[in-house]
Amino acid sequence: MGDSLGMVMLGYEDTLSVTMDDMIHHSKAVARGAGQAMVVTDLPFMSYQVSVQDALYNAGRLVKEGRAHAVKLEGGEEVCPQISAITQAAIPVMAHLGLTPQSVNAFGGFKVQGRDLDAAWKIIQSALAVEKAGAFAVVLECVPAKLAGLISSLLSIPTIGIGAGAGCDGQVLVYQDMTGMYGGHSPKFAKKFVDIGEHMKAAFGQYIQQTKNGEFPALEHTFTIDDEIIEKLKQRILG
Repeated sequence: MGDSLGMVMLGYEDTLSVTMDDMIHHSKAVARGAGQAMVVTDLPFMSYQVSVQDALYNAGRLVKEGRAHAVKLEGGEEVCPQISAITQAAIPVMAHLGLTPQSVNAFGGFKVQGRDLDAAWKIIQSALAVEKAGAFAVVLECVPAKLAGLISSLLSIPTIGIGAGAGCDGQVLVYQDMTGMYGGHSPKFAKKFVDIGEHMKAAFGQYIQQTKNGEFPALEHTFTIDDEIIEKLKQRILG
């Protein structure tokens, strides 16, 4: 349950404005409908970076109030103390490396990460570090496919790719991108499996047109009452 909800549900331009209350509210809703599926909820921006204590407290809130089964946080070696503390509190942690959207300003935009030697080596070191710290899985976002495949071969924990090729152990995709719910720019890695957005716009257009011309609601969309009752009501109104 990603903090991308800020962009696809709440209308923010990025994930940085998402709050703990936003995440808890949506996590509870997802958990109620998830059945037996595992719910992993993102720790939002500045909910874990300031201190280990903040990270532990907010991870606990996502589990206790948001009904999450695990939490996800962005970063490598710099957040290993937080990962360790959270896992020691019996809360599973998923890590997130590569393009970490909460660092978009530091990256200078949404850009592929790990293309040169030093940057790729840093991601490898970070992946090994978060595994050692106790992460049970790691998301690799917007890294070259061959690098993601190499990292997957080095780790004993699963890798989950988004824009990281088929060599990862699993894949994740924002469902609004997958279903084409919104127009405009779409990430290169996002495949549109169906164009629900166009169907939605067509439906909205038909609704507007039919309500304006009186075609909707039609008789079959309404409920009946005896004409005799209506006449008696009119008589009462007239006194």
